[in-house]
Amino acid sequence: MRIHSLIVGGGIGGLAAALALARAGHTADLMEQAPAFSEVGAGIQLGPNVVRRLRGLGLQEALEAVVARPERLCVSSALTGARIAAMPLAGAMEQRYGAPYFTIHRADLHGLLLEAVRTQAPGAVTLGTGARIERLSTRGDEFVCAATEDGRAWEGDALIGADGVWGRVRPRIWPDAAPARPTGHTAFRALLKQDTLPAALRSRQVDVWLAPRLHAVAYPVRGGEWLNLVVLAESPPDEVDADARDWDQAASRAALDRASGHVGQPLRALLDAVPAWRAWTLCDRTPLAGPQEMVDGRVALLGDAAHPMLPYLAQGAGMAIEDAVELAELLKESGPAQVPQALQRYAQRRWARTAQVQARARRNGRIFHLGGPARWGRDMVMRLAGPALMDQPWLYAG
Repeated sequence: MRIHSLIVGGGIGGLAAALALARAGHTADLMEQAPAFSEVGAGIQLGPNVVRRLRGLGLQEALEAVVARPERLCVSSALTGARIAAMPLAGAMEQRYGAPYFTIHRADLHGLLLEAVRTQAPGAVTLGTGARIERLSTRGDEFVCAATEDGRAWEGDALIGADGVWGRVRPRIWPDAAPARPTGHTAFRALLKQDTLPAALRSRQVDVWLAPRLHAVAYPVRGGEWLNLVVLAESPPDEVDADARDWDQAASRAALDRASGHVGQPLRALLDAVPAWRAWTLCDRTPLAGPQEMVDGRVALLGDAAHPMLPYLAQGAGMAIEDAVELAELLKESGPAQVPQALQRYAQRRWARTAQVQARARRNGRIFHLGGPARWGRDMVMRLAGPALMDQPWLYAG
């Protein structure tokens, strides 16, 4: 029998869940609170673990049309520009893990998922916008209901909260759970057309620059035509005027300079080439402590709604996509009566991996931002170990 799911949130995780469920033979109503489906932000790195899942959703051709294929990952000093370590990506990742390493604009990934839902599952998934969920309830132990303040209501066999770190599903089902916390880290981001940059600043690789209390990342997107640049800095509250819930705020160059301090070439030249900056305050939660934090009865969380994480392992979107595919796989052979058991299996299979990614992302932030003698030790170890230290088999093969 078909399972009918209610999906709250029309971002990358919600759309991936809708597509995966439709391909598994089920149906869904997807509710997005915004008046239209859209995505802000900039670049996303897609490791082989994520690319394999997207290929499994039938998106290989669509991906190939919009991604960039970085040649290598290079880590350098943000103070001097000196190379610390490098790891090959192009070819090497596919040979090792069965899928390549891509970089993509967030809006392009969102767009191809939305198009796939509309074209591959037109009868299986109903898309709704302007749907701000105000009430959640259950009818006995058989149905779950969602309703908006304007009187619209939906009923299904399962409800999937894919509505992000500040979503409305989690606090209604887990009212005693701690909210997300601002980390004191701010991300300043920009997109640059590569053909407008001097040749020395154009890039076909993932560049990472490390300095005390900050690091920067740049990589190509949109087939290599654009360069995504993010500076991630530990910023005292008085240095950045930022609303923790706003993912897309204007930022001044003065605020960036106060947060980033003195950096050397070539990073300084790249920062100088940016005409306007956007910013957001990074928030996360303590890594998941068990499956009970992801599932309650017929309600399941995925992506940032369940396990928001710092972007220091480049896996936030990836974990949402992994969640979506796993959820659909475990519901594939289930009927409405088996939904709570299937969701429990989903949580059991996902919580420890996502908690590990949350913890590793936090740890990377500490390592990337080291200062003093610890910074010298980190750089020496990276120079000696190189790709063996930078590769993540536990993640990419998972």
